Amino acid sequence: MTTGDQTAPPQSPEEEPRPVPPATIPPAPGIPNSPADPGSLPEAPVSPGVGPADPADADVAALTAPAPASEVRARPAQSGEWRGIVLITGTDTDVGKTVVTAAVAAAAQAAGLRVAVVKPGQTGTALGDPTDIDRVTHLAAPHTCRTLRSYPEPLAPLAAARIAGMAPLELYEVVDAVRSESAQHDLVLVEGAGGLLVPMGVRPSGEAWTLADLATTLGVQTIVVARAGLGTLNHTALTLEALDRRGVPAKVVLGAWPAEPELVHWANLTELVPHLVGALPDGAGQMEPGVFQRSAPGWLTPALYGVLDDWRVWADEIS
Repeated sequence: MTTGDQTAPPQSPEEEPRPVPPATIPPAPGIPNSPADPGSLPEAPVSPGVGPADPADADVAALTAPAPASEVRARPAQSGEWRGIVLITGTDTDVGKTVVTAAVAAAAQAAGLRVAVVKPGQTGTALGDPTDIDRVTHLAAPHTCRTLRSYPEPLAPLAAARIAGMAPLELYEVVDAVRSESAQHDLVLVEGAGGLLVPMGVRPSGEAWTLADLATTLGVQTIVVARAGLGTLNHTALTLEALDRRGVPAKVVLGAWPAEPELVHWANLTELVPHLVGALPDGAGQMEPGVFQRSAPGWLTPALYGVLDDWRVWADEIS
């Protein structure tokens, strides 16, 4: 596994490449957790009430660690699975994008895929906290993890670059880096910063670009991470509409389903079911890595390499 900050050499082509037509994505599976083969269920509890690792399970991290890259042989794609490049954005900041990225990476690796995670712009490094790539590496240990640029201040990437007097991210620097990883992996997850239209960097023309621009340039599908509580319906609808108007296929994952959901959470779940491809329990990011990796498939639908396929069963299990 490779990790750390790696800066791809910027390129400034004279004209922008035409976007690749987006992949067709089937509707999200029905409404969670009744796979055709009961034996495929994860061994650890998979509902949002999952707790910390049992002390007796001290070796779980070692047992569930992904095989070395040289030993992995990816299986053929199953119907409806998302392959290639997937962008992960959110309805806002702090909605759970990083933990969702780790969960998808863990589920995909458990299914036998080689996974890379790319973070184009990491900000707030002056705070001394673990970076998003640090957290993904800790929880899911993907084959490859990269941060292209890091900036000290906790701001939008373009603003952080300007404040620090550092070179901003160029759109084609990111495009080239992501495509390079895609040539070597079955799945590349690209985690954005903040929401969909946050200024990430600059084009060769000097104009700002956003994650929405990256999605259309690459022609790839997008996961929108949303909150479960009050206000999420409007924020989620606006983000999905912005993607749809650009011709970008998108689905939704709830970043933190509460252990004790209230009426508003159930009402929002009902409204969001047609768009959902996953829901993580609140506190998933604090789990032991081994438990996280074994539990992740139970939070995601088969489109994201999970086993969750009936939201009514899922709701019964956690209520």
